[in-house]
Amino acid sequence: MSISLNHLRHKNFAIYGLGVTGRSVIRYFHKHGFKNYIGWDDDKKVFKKSIGPKYKNMRSDFLELVNFADYIIVSPGINIHKAKLKKILLKNKQKIITDLDLFYLLNPGIKSIVVTGTNGKSTTCKIIEHVLRKNNINTGLGGNIGSPILNLNLEKNSLAVVEASSFQLAYSKFIKPDYAVILNITKDHLDWHGSMNSYIQSKLKIFSLQKRGNFAFINSKKLLKKFRKNKYTSKIKFINHKKYEKIKNKIENDYLNLEVNDENMSFVYALSKILKIKEKSFIKSLKSFRGLKHRHEIFYKKNNKIFVNDSKATSFIASRFALKNNKNILWIVGGLPKIGDRFQLEGVKKNIIKAYVIGKYTDHFKRFLKGKINFESCKTLNNAVDSIFKDIKNARERKITVLLSPASASYDQFKNFGDRGNKFKKLIRNYTKKYF
Repeated sequence: MSISLNHLRHKNFAIYGLGVTGRSVIRYFHKHGFKNYIGWDDDKKVFKKSIGPKYKNMRSDFLELVNFADYIIVSPGINIHKAKLKKILLKNKQKIITDLDLFYLLNPGIKSIVVTGTNGKSTTCKIIEHVLRKNNINTGLGGNIGSPILNLNLEKNSLAVVEASSFQLAYSKFIKPDYAVILNITKDHLDWHGSMNSYIQSKLKIFSLQKRGNFAFINSKKLLKKFRKNKYTSKIKFINHKKYEKIKNKIENDYLNLEVNDENMSFVYALSKILKIKEKSFIKSLKSFRGLKHRHEIFYKKNNKIFVNDSKATSFIASRFALKNNKNILWIVGGLPKIGDRFQLEGVKKNIIKAYVIGKYTDHFKRFLKGKINFESCKTLNNAVDSIFKDIKNARERKITVLLSPASASYDQFKNFGDRGNKFKKLIRNYTKKYF
């Protein structure tokens, strides 16, 4: 399905959620001459900042427009079952779309690679984009990775790389990837989705609107069974990790050669084969890849001390990769816990010297750590860094890795994981000036 830009200009839109995604929709509408739209956010401060001072009059206007709206664009992260205006949203559920849907409706000629999964989405998308650019393929990266999809300005022969969250996919109706990737699925966002089955079904959305001749990349036998049960029509590419292992030692990149990236790279390698990128060119292109901010980001080294920003690790399984790939760790952990997340420290606790627990839910994390590893309750990131440098001072001769890998969401004390990671890096740089 495709709809012309001119046709959509005459439709009525209600935008629910005025964060990064909602504001990108408004900018797009303003740029392309859309007139019939209005926005709303449950957060009064966000609403006033995004729309203007006339707060009192906007609610009634929004509710009125929703009733007559052709489309309701819901931002990622908004659970319509918990929203302040949930009754009217549920009543008009058939009208709900996402910014991803708008992108596909307005860009029918652009091919796309859509990546989803619990862990590794952003890194995988970034690697794919890098490989495509290095092999002279027109591309752009957007979606859940931080740059909204409507910010992209692509040529018709481009191959878009899209990171899609389970939140976005849950409401999407028009997403149609030429290449769809599910990296992995573990317990996450169950407070939002309500059940593991609902969470899985949202991920499977990327296969549901694919056509014959499109490709579906899977590495799980359980997902493969669900794929076949649902009778999706795209071509299955079941990922064989051993194929990537055969060329791994040829890749001259310390970051990509970390075990944490093996799963991501297996998918990227399989995709490169489908896209007919020559193996030599594939290997060469990866040499210059520098990794992703806030994902195992080694940003400072001094006197046998390594400082790693892994703020994007918002679950324990994500943190486990960093804990497994480093030694003599001073570990900053804590934040907003995720429902169903459990700490499996076996196999990694030997790498941890001490943990520094931050956030408003320290008791939650202490239950998992008590009796297993040495830890200190610090409450704030500032306190944790202060304690770490005092401990470093007493252990100058040891090789030490200072690791921020919170294994939790950031919203208890920070705007997002990026805000958390940036503040950590700033604190480290200030302290290193004093101590080194």
